[in-house]
Amino acid sequence: MRITKGATDTSHKIIDDFLPEENFKIIREFMMSRHIEWFYNPDVNYEGQISDDNLFYMTHLFYYDYTPQSHHFKIVFDNLLKFMDIKSLIRVKGNLYPNQNVKKENGMHTDFNWPHKGAIFYINSNNGRTLLRNNVKIDSVANRLLLFNSQLEHDSENCTDEKVRVNININYF
Repeated sequence: MRITKGATDTSHKIIDDFLPEENFKIIREFMMSRHIEWFYNPDVNYEGQISDDNLFYMTHLFYYDYTPQSHHFKIVFDNLLKFMDIKSLIRVKGNLYPNQNVKKENGMHTDFNWPHKGAIFYINSNNGRTLLRNNVKIDSVANRLLLFNSQLEHDSENCTDEKVRVNININYF
């Protein structure tokens, strides 16, 4: 496990090779399989803000409102969440950004407007990135965990070099 503090923004931390290989393999194979149900979202950031360029993404809600929302939650808990320092979950969501042959930032946003922690766990390596305030750009690298204050503005970017960009977004205390 390699930990890197952000050089230009101390509000985030990157942990490469976060999971042991056997746990990462289980998560990766599941998230990239035909066994997970993905749900269409025409709005990448906020409901009602459909972009003119027809970009979209898919999500799978694992946990929200104090309750597992997916019968696949145990896979994510056993192979990812139990390795994190989480006191209480707010939301756990899988994101799948399809390659739409154009690389585009999707717009700055905050996940929730109250103090909490955020994490993004990257399932596959690709040229899509996570963008944090102050022009900090985090590459999508498989088995990387990004810890950050998701109350602060951040952004996602789709990829053009793989079929999909897949990650797990975690909001917690």
